[in-house]
Amino acid sequence: MFIGWDWATETHDVTVMDDAGKRIDRWELAHTEEGFTKTLARLRKHGAPADLPVAIETTRGLAVDRLLAAGHPIVPVHPNAFHAMRARWGASKAKTDAGDSMKLADYLRTDGHMLPRLEPTEQATLDLQALTRQRADHIEAKVAAVNQLAALLDEHRPGGKAVFYELDSDIAMAFLERYPTPASAARLTAGRLEAWCKRHGYSGKKPGSVLIERLRLAPKAASRLSEQVAGQLVRVQVQLVQGIRATIRVLDKSIAEAAATHPYAPLFATMPRIGKVSLGQIIGEIGPILERAQTCEQLVAEAGVVPVTRASGKARTVSFRFATNRRARLALTTFADNSRHGSDWAAKIYNDARARKKRHPHAIRILARAWLRVMWACWRDGTCYDPVIHQSNSKINTTAETRMAA
Repeated sequence: MFIGWDWATETHDVTVMDDAGKRIDRWELAHTEEGFTKTLARLRKHGAPADLPVAIETTRGLAVDRLLAAGHPIVPVHPNAFHAMRARWGASKAKTDAGDSMKLADYLRTDGHMLPRLEPTEQATLDLQALTRQRADHIEAKVAAVNQLAALLDEHRPGGKAVFYELDSDIAMAFLERYPTPASAARLTAGRLEAWCKRHGYSGKKPGSVLIERLRLAPKAASRLSEQVAGQLVRVQVQLVQGIRATIRVLDKSIAEAAATHPYAPLFATMPRIGKVSLGQIIGEIGPILERAQTCEQLVAEAGVVPVTRASGKARTVSFRFATNRRARLALTTFADNSRHGSDWAAKIYNDARARKKRHPHAIRILARAWLRVMWACWRDGTCYDPVIHQSNSKINTTAETRMAA
C-alpha cells in the first residue's frame, strides 16, 4: 500500500493506493486531535504502519511528527519536483487537494524506490538543534535592535553613540539608560564619569577626561522631539536590547549543558577553537545529516560545502550550491573559520586555498570540507578527535563506510 498526504493548515487529504495503482481509500481530515486520531486508526486498517509509507510535500510539522511517531515511513517530496511531475497525470496540470493526494500516492508507488526516507533524529540532537536555532534567531533580533538603537542615537543622542562604541556593551547600556539625552548628562564631569564607569566595572584604559570630551564634542541633536520623548525612546530601545541579551545568555547556558551531556560531544569537543556554543551548533545541525548519510560524499554535499557540476555535451559549469541545509553550512563554516586560528593544519589548508586565488568564503568552504571528512572519520570509527590520527599527511581515510555511534 502507498499513502499520499496533501497537507494544509486547516484540512488534509489522504489517499491509499495499492500496488496496481488502484485507489483503495480516500478521505479528508481536519487539523484537529480528533482528525489525526481517526486518520491514524483508519490507516492501521490497511496494514501495519511500517508497511505503509507516506508521501508528503514537507519534512517537518505536526503531520510529519504524528506519522513518524505512529511508525509510518515518511517520504518527503519537494514541491518543485512534484510540480514538475504533474504533466504525467495530464497536460493541464490541474490541481485539487484530492487529486494531489492521489498523485502523491502514485508518485510514491512508481518512483518511491528512488526517494529517500525521512529518518527520525535522536531526541537529544533535536533538543540541541532547537536551542541553537532559537539562539540564532535571537542573535538576529539583537543585531536589528542594536542597529535601531544606533539610529536613535544618531538622531537624538550623538554623543551617546561615541561612548557606546568605547565602553563595554553592558556598561554602555547602563550608561544610555541612565543618561539617554544630552540634558541628562549635562552635569557630568570627568571625575563623575570616571567614578561611574569604575562602579560598573569598566576595564578600559580611557580616562574620564577623554570620555567626557567625546560627549562634549559631539554635535547637538537636530531632533524636533521633546527631551522627554527622545529619552523615553532611547531607554525603551536599551531595555529591548538588554532583554534580548539576557535571553541569549540563558540559551548559551542551556546549550552548554545540553552539549556537555550529548553522546556525540566527546567526538568533536577537542577540535580547535570549537567552543561550547559552536559545539552545540555542530551537533545540532551536522548531527542529523551524519545520522542519515550513507557516505562521506553525501555528508559533504548535504552540508553545502561542495559546488554543483552541470555538464551536457560540450557545456560544463561548476557553480555554488544553493539547494542545501543553510543552517548546517553556516554552523560548519563558522567553526572552520575559527579553527584556522587554533590549528596549523587548518591554517595551511586555508592559506593554500587563498594562494590558489580563492576568495575567503570559498577557502573557508574548502577547509570546512576537510573538517567534515574528519568528523565523518570520528563518527564512523566512534573515536574522539585526535590531531595526530585525523590529520596524518593531511588525508582522511573515507573508504570504509561502516558507521559507529559514539
